[in-house]
Amino acid sequence: MTETPKIKNKGLIFLFIAVFALPVVLAKFALEYNWFNQAATNKGQLLAPSLDMTKWHSADYPPSWKFLYVIPSECLNECQNAIYSLNQLWSALGKEQDRVESVVVAMPSSDSAALGKVAEYKNIRIIHSDEQSVNQVFKDVKTNGIFIVDTLDNIILRYQTQNDQQQAVLHSRDILADMRKVLKLSRIG
Repeated sequence: MTETPKIKNKGLIFLFIAVFALPVVLAKFALEYNWFNQAATNKGQLLAPSLDMTKWHSADYPPSWKFLYVIPSECLNECQNAIYSLNQLWSALGKEQDRVESVVVAMPSSDSAALGKVAEYKNIRIIHSDEQSVNQVFKDVKTNGIFIVDTLDNIILRYQTQNDQQQAVLHSRDILADMRKVLKLSRIG
């Protein structure tokens, strides 16, 4: 009769170990073999590695977060919507406006009518550059998008431009949500 309690005790010990060890082992395999989507809440395309735009840094401007757009040679609906979005995004930041600036990059081939439109907005800064510098900064990444740039001049997120104005406004909400998240998490800029 003494044999039965020992067997039950050993079984109970193994069950106890399994209850605590099994979740740890499963978690290790889940992380190691990417069995789940990691918790990414950004709505834009994360650029990994980030793109370095320090060549356009100006000592006249303090470090800040940026919305960035490159003006193409022909400014169609997508371009016009992006310029409008840059202005609206900055305005929508409210009390956080002093931490963010809207910037467009203008090349010699950029659409002059679009640059005239940008000049109408007082809160959008224009950086003049050449095609070679733009190609060096963006490498293999397409420039037809709105980008978020951190305070160290690293381009970190990309958002596709929209052809339809209603879609552009809705898409701007995603950009604004991501910018608010980084501003909340960042103490810089």
